[in-house]
Amino acid sequence: MKNLKSIALALVVVFATATASAQTKKVDATASTINWVGKKVTGQHNGTVNLKAGTLIFKGDKLAGGTFTVDMTSLTATDLTGEYQGKLNGHLKSEDFFGTEKFPTATLVFKTIATKSKTLYTVTADLTIKDKTNPVTFDITVNGNTATTAFNVDRTKYDIKYGSGSFFDNLGDKAISNEFELAVALKF
Repeated sequence: MKNLKSIALALVVVFATATASAQTKKVDATASTINWVGKKVTGQHNGTVNLKAGTLIFKGDKLAGGTFTVDMTSLTATDLTGEYQGKLNGHLKSEDFFGTEKFPTATLVFKTIATKSKTLYTVTADLTIKDKTNPVTFDITVNGNTATTAFNVDRTKYDIKYGSGSFFDNLGDKAISNEFELAVALKF
């Protein structure tokens, strides 16, 4: 009986230590960047969108979780200026694309994390855009107080079908790629 109590106490101490070692680090939204690239038959556009809030969770020095909220109302093209930039920004924020008036934020929540090396992880996360949630998988590199990743998102999975050759015929040189690219640099 004494040994059973000792074992139980040891398990409680181990569990408490493991739980206590989880550390949540707040991401600095103003020092972090999200760049996007959207391609079409005749070229591409690129720009930025701002991180509203985010956290990364570590157990010891290993990445164990993450949650992020993106301010979709901050979506802007950086390859254009003036009237053309205003028109593209307005169209991207319209119901044809991200509908930012009705859906002002997007979220990303890490679900599974596999360690590939000391600083490299493969993450599967739930990405929610326009109240539609789908899994995305990407590699993320964590070095000190920074983390970087790049991955593609299929916009049609989030009911963003404008100009998609998968849904509309005879688009010709007006067709827009179903996928857009994201490059993320986080500071925490």
